[in-house]
Amino acid sequence: MKTVLGYLLTPVFHLYFGLILVIFHLPQVIGHKLFGDHARRKVVDTLNFFLVKGLYLMGCRVKFSGFDNLPENRPIIIVSNHQSLYDIPAIVHGFKKHYPKFISKIELGKNLPSISYNLVHGKSALIDRSNGSQSIKEIFKLGRLIQANNYAACIFPEGTRSKTGRVKKFKIPGISTLLRAAPDAVIVPFAIDGHSRMMYKGMFPLKFGEKISYTALEPIEPKGKDVEQLVADIQSLITNELKR
Repeated sequence: MKTVLGYLLTPVFHLYFGLILVIFHLPQVIGHKLFGDHARRKVVDTLNFFLVKGLYLMGCRVKFSGFDNLPENRPIIIVSNHQSLYDIPAIVHGFKKHYPKFISKIELGKNLPSISYNLVHGKSALIDRSNGSQSIKEIFKLGRLIQANNYAACIFPEGTRSKTGRVKKFKIPGISTLLRAAPDAVIVPFAIDGHSRMMYKGMFPLKFGEKISYTALEPIEPKGKDVEQLVADIQSLITNELKR
């Protein structure tokens, strides 16, 4: 029965997801141009609330945990595993009090309703993966932004999405650059579990009734720690959380 529901409801879910992005694009633009970034941010928060709720169309059981332990009045570096495009709404929704920014490939900064506008005007780092110098400069600029405003920056150190859910080796340079640019930042490891199982056959059909969890792990104070060992420890923490 779940297989049948997966085939039947996947088009409904994709249609819902796309419509939400289209519907909220114009209010985001209007809010930004007429009332400033605060209004645009409210639209984006509402947009991502509805995107997360859309998972219920696929019978998902969604759980957020660990967000009561997030520090306040400090910049945050969210270090997360990466399973699908559905990771982003969960991060925006879960960390909305901290105005999360992203490190994203530069191609996503154009032609995507709601998404591109938010990346550009939300001052995320849009990096050219073929240009290491440009990437480091953009990440450093993002680090300075969160340092000055106590915002959050999210980085997926695997680099690309894991289709199987198995955590790939974390890369060090991006995290290292953020730490140099935001010396007061605290690190929050973030474990996303279930998206890869839901997408067991890619975008169609999605698996019906999957359990999805988003877990903010105990914050880590990075000062005085070796970055290479720190990154390895974060990867282990996330991997162990996914095995639970």
